[in-house]
Amino acid sequence: MKETQLQGMHADQLANRVLKKEPIFILDVRNGTDFADWRIEGNGVRSMNVPYFELIDGVEAILDTIPSDEEVVVVCAKEGSSIFVAEQLMVAGKMNVSYLIGGMKAWSEQLTPVRIGDLKDGGEVYQFVRVGKGCLSYMVISGGEAVVIDAVRMIGVFEDFAREKNVTITHTLDTHLHADHISGGRELAERTGGQYWLPSKDATEVNFPYQKLEEGRNLAVGQTAISIQPIYSPGHTIGSTSLIVDDRYLLSGDILFVTSIGRPDLAGKAEDWVSDLRTTLYERYPAVSEDLIVLPAHFGKVTELGDGGRVAARLGDLFQKNTGLRMEDESEFRRIVTENLPPQPNAYEDIRRTNMGKINPTEDEQRDMELGPNRCAVHDN
Repeated sequence: MKETQLQGMHADQLANRVLKKEPIFILDVRNGTDFADWRIEGNGVRSMNVPYFELIDGVEAILDTIPSDEEVVVVCAKEGSSIFVAEQLMVAGKMNVSYLIGGMKAWSEQLTPVRIGDLKDGGEVYQFVRVGKGCLSYMVISGGEAVVIDAVRMIGVFEDFAREKNVTITHTLDTHLHADHISGGRELAERTGGQYWLPSKDATEVNFPYQKLEEGRNLAVGQTAISIQPIYSPGHTIGSTSLIVDDRYLLSGDILFVTSIGRPDLAGKAEDWVSDLRTTLYERYPAVSEDLIVLPAHFGKVTELGDGGRVAARLGDLFQKNTGLRMEDESEFRRIVTENLPPQPNAYEDIRRTNMGKINPTEDEQRDMELGPNRCAVHDN
């Protein structure tokens, strides 16, 4: 009788399952602290945490809790421990078992393109969902050209997608100086011959040339009438700049999310920037069309993933549903924004220094710096 061989599941395969909300069972064998801090989540995901060291001598104690009628994926930090446990489960008779290739490090780096919609005069908008980290990047395509917004460091995904669409990347933009992940915008611009844009108020300490992303400057994409219009919207950072694309989409960076608002403290400026944040959310955003579709730079909960994995919402609907936009009492807003904050993102100071060009960590160091969830939000419903 031929033995069934253990199979690995790639991060892109798992991401597609999660984005499609398909059922899957995760056995996470990392230690309890790491699991509690950051795990694989999804609307169809069930998970259980049993540390690897509890399973070294056998998996008999957990066999009754491992389903036989669902696909089971064993997960660890890098993959080694998960292979051992998955093999033991198969020996014990659990046949529908695989392991996550590359572990949580691979999960952190997985990026999946999701189509958002059309543009008025031709072209498309795509959202790139980094489901394991909660980061969202964008590509606006028109007339054979493309602009990439809030690119993460895995820039090969954008290059491959541009080739697939037969377009040239002419611009890369960061809506602000990121503190939770390393930007790939500058490197992507260098590799494609494009221009890199960054808000000047966030760039006072950077060690590289850039184009100033400022309110009042429009960027054309292709030969059509499509433009990307910057709107100064400080609060998360002093330079945060939202973008209105094609009079249809509002790329809000880390100022406004689907169920929350951005935190102002990642540069140690919460008390200084909270007034800017309120002005942006309660004065600047209400002045634009409520029919704009908000496309944020992050999501905080898997419940924010819509059809096909899209993260988007109509601005007018957020004014009605997002608690962060409904705090009329300014003192209450200030208290929540400055006092009720989650922990800082992992290695956020080194990430900011990397994005300024002050340090140049190796690829492995960059992976380690980014491990863990994003924590850019201040208030969740």
